[in-house]
Amino acid sequence: MKTTTRNQYAYVNNILIAIVSAVFGYNFYHSIVHPENSNIAISLILVVITSVMVRKYGYKPIKEKK
Repeated sequence: MKTTTRNQYAYVNNILIAIVSAVFGYNFYHSIVHPENSNIAISLILVVITSVMVRKYGYKPIKEKK
């Protein structure tokens, strides 16, 4: 039984979620500890872009049985 993924963007979206979460967490920490050096607006833009990509392409691979 061979399975293939039809949603090729699922793996990329999972990596994107991890990277954006790390960047957002780091900038959120900076906004609390050092508010004068924070870039929280850029992080929020990344979060919105990631949300759009996940909603459009999904984050779980769809397996097809052959």
